[in-house]
Amino acid sequence: MAQVSNILKRDMDLFLNDLGSECKVSNTSSDINLVADFTEYNPLHNGHFHCMKTAKHHFPEALFVAIVPGLFERSGRGIPYILPRELRAEIAISVGADIVVEGPPMGIMGSGQYSLCLCKMFKALNTSYIPRGYKKVDGIDEILKRVNLGHHVAPKPYKIVDKTTGEIILKGKLEEDNYVITSFANSLSKIGFDFKDKFLFVERIGGVSGTLIRQSILEDNFNDVLDMMPSKTVEVLKDAIRNDDIIYGIRDTDSILNTANNYSYSQLANLNLFNDNLAKNIIDNRPFVNLDDLRESILHGFSTHFKERILSILEIPIEKNKISEYIDRYPSNIRILGYKNKECLETFKQKINNENISLFNDCLKDY
Repeated sequence: MAQVSNILKRDMDLFLNDLGSECKVSNTSSDINLVADFTEYNPLHNGHFHCMKTAKHHFPEALFVAIVPGLFERSGRGIPYILPRELRAEIAISVGADIVVEGPPMGIMGSGQYSLCLCKMFKALNTSYIPRGYKKVDGIDEILKRVNLGHHVAPKPYKIVDKTTGEIILKGKLEEDNYVITSFANSLSKIGFDFKDKFLFVERIGGVSGTLIRQSILEDNFNDVLDMMPSKTVEVLKDAIRNDDIIYGIRDTDSILNTANNYSYSQLANLNLFNDNLAKNIIDNRPFVNLDDLRESILHGFSTHFKERILSILEIPIEKNKISEYIDRYPSNIRILGYKNKECLETFKQKINNENISLFNDCLKDY
């Protein structure tokens, strides 16, 4: 618990620093291709490794940059990661990434918000290619074709639309990996980034489940999933288990309950992802003595993981207007979590168009 609390306090300082920073656009230019892969690596498994190897095979001379979220160590599901980001970066570098940069704070944002941040990062990195895993389902081939034509494909309730042509190209919902592709196409279109022929779509391999790996660690049957991961992931996870550094599912319960029990109606309603009904429901049902009771008072939202994201917001209470300002400025700073060697680091600095670059470990010297 103390480790998680310290991470949250440290990362709030980094968030506020980013919020107060202006993006300094660089005039540097470079002919090198840069492959930018966004993946949570929670943990890095054989599916991620397959996507990385495929991209490096297609673009062997390119700089491979992994975008690994990020502040507050909360996943897109709103749940604490297995490992802090510096360890996830260490694994990524060991299996082939040249640079790992910190991505946005996913767990305290809506999916559209962090998709927009990630796409702004792609733009800041002057990204040449974006590898993306997908699951083979009916209708996905047409979606992938239109995305690589540079069309403004967008997810809507129970349908996928091509806003470039005005057509509905799929009726129904997409699973997570496939949904992310359409979300990226939508966000990249909104920020004016030309993504025609930039995506490398890699079909997901079977026999790998991040969910099963995470559950196996919690249930102490880790040996059952060893063949789903590269040896470096296994090594780091075993060390983390021995050293009690696994943070998966561990929350700062006192902070969550303090916010839920003591914030006023207006303070709750102004938090990111909150609305008036949710704030009122929490007020009407408090005080809360445990997280299970609090979960019952969180109304169902727009996603399967809405309740966990709300817990993260209560844990890290940030107002809507601050999140909006953060997104507007993103990425005001680019923090490097790891790099292969100094040559890769210098090549990276010459490629991107943001002068505010720092090494994550240097940012921690005051903590």
